[in-house]
Amino acid sequence: MISIRNPLLLLLMLHEAIQYHDGIYGPGLHPKEVVMPARYFFVNITSIVGQKYTSKLNNDFAVEIEGTSAKTHYCRIWVNKLNRKDGTFIVRYKVYETCNDLSISLYYKSKHIGGSPFTFKGPILPDQCYCPEKNFDKWFKQYDCPKSYDKVTHDLELYGKVNMKTQLKKIIHRFHKPESTSFCHYVVKNNKIYRNCYGKHVGFNMFADNILLFLARKVVLPDIELIINLGDWPLVRKGTEPLPIFSWCGSDETVDILMPTYDITESTVENMGRVTLDTLSVQGSIERDWSERESKAIWRGRDSRIERLKLVDIARANPDLFNVSLTNFFFFRDKEQDYGPKQPHISFFKFFDYKYQVNVDGTVAAYRLPYLLAGGGMVLKQDSPYFEHFYGLLQPWKHYVPVARDLSDLTKRVKWALANDNEARTIAENARKFANNNLLPQHIICYHAVLFSEWSKRIDSEITVDDGMTHVPQTPFTCDCKTDQRREDHQEL
Repeated sequence: MISIRNPLLLLLMLHEAIQYHDGIYGPGLHPKEVVMPARYFFVNITSIVGQKYTSKLNNDFAVEIEGTSAKTHYCRIWVNKLNRKDGTFIVRYKVYETCNDLSISLYYKSKHIGGSPFTFKGPILPDQCYCPEKNFDKWFKQYDCPKSYDKVTHDLELYGKVNMKTQLKKIIHRFHKPESTSFCHYVVKNNKIYRNCYGKHVGFNMFADNILLFLARKVVLPDIELIINLGDWPLVRKGTEPLPIFSWCGSDETVDILMPTYDITESTVENMGRVTLDTLSVQGSIERDWSERESKAIWRGRDSRIERLKLVDIARANPDLFNVSLTNFFFFRDKEQDYGPKQPHISFFKFFDYKYQVNVDGTVAAYRLPYLLAGGGMVLKQDSPYFEHFYGLLQPWKHYVPVARDLSDLTKRVKWALANDNEARTIAENARKFANNNLLPQHIICYHAVLFSEWSKRIDSEITVDDGMTHVPQTPFTCDCKTDQRREDHQEL
């Protein structure tokens, strides 16, 4: 909570508090309660100062975030200001050690705005701290998580009370094919993570490890048992016995329980770390306003589906409408002479030098869609039997322009956009709003937490750690939790 020590000052700031509430918002303004790798909040600078957006605002608006620590007196904090070039800014900051207090100052032309500075009493914890909140419901409210999601309810409705010992045996019998499928059996017991993996290619277990470890550092998870599919293809076909396998991608022919993809999950738990592509960075790394963008549809990618070769054919026939190239040949190496030469990768952010972005399936759903939606361009999305956890909320002609599975109407759709620029821009703006309402780090964290919590209520068998299971430890990191509700020890034992 924001701490204002002087009651008279509080009364004087009531009007500015409304400005703060309207123009400055986001989970990063609750740094004690909401612990993330990178905390973030939004500042609508044009609303606060009452001016239209110009590029000069970027220099006129400044952010300063400071704190103190027990060790060095000066808390190490990295601050990142992202200009969305529409009068709003995203402010991200990463805390590298426990801060005793924190101060956020926002300036316009060197003067405080919107009730700034905002001060917070600690401990303000870095992401690495193992200081889980004991009360799960309290943590849910702190992170502003919904009680459930329609997709979670839908995916779990096939299951009543589940005996995981029996289900695990059935899953191993049906799906343990080391050359083609890989999956891990996870157990969370007393907030510690254990797993046993099956299959030849299990390297992707690091993504499942990371989200479970991340959540366990923040809140004491319910004891839970689950099987996570490490491949892109969903496994449990409709018409067969519904076995509880958690997957990153769904399809019209399967009933796997969906999690957010490993890609968007990794961008959440590694935000402002080794991962640079995320739904926040995309919005702050775009150089051109809509009116300055080239009126073409762009696409880059590898040859992982026949429609991608067809996309090249369409682009070659309509060079005034498309900028399309393949960046690698693997599935259709015999076609490289016809569809090459392969072109070098370009920065994902350069996609938004163009008004329109084409989204075509790869081996399954193209996991780049969240970032395309966040980028403020008009997305041309191929009709697909594959989907991610959020697809059910998307509406054609509101959030994206639909394209036939065989791409037969793609050229027609681009010509429509050219002839209806205002409508195309509105769709692009709706897409970004959708991403901000559903696909930011806070939303991905909440979806996992709700899903695991709801699943834990269906397990009817005793949850035990089997002999031979691998303990997945937290990375040691010294912290001082110092709160009545959290554990006093500094590391997971």
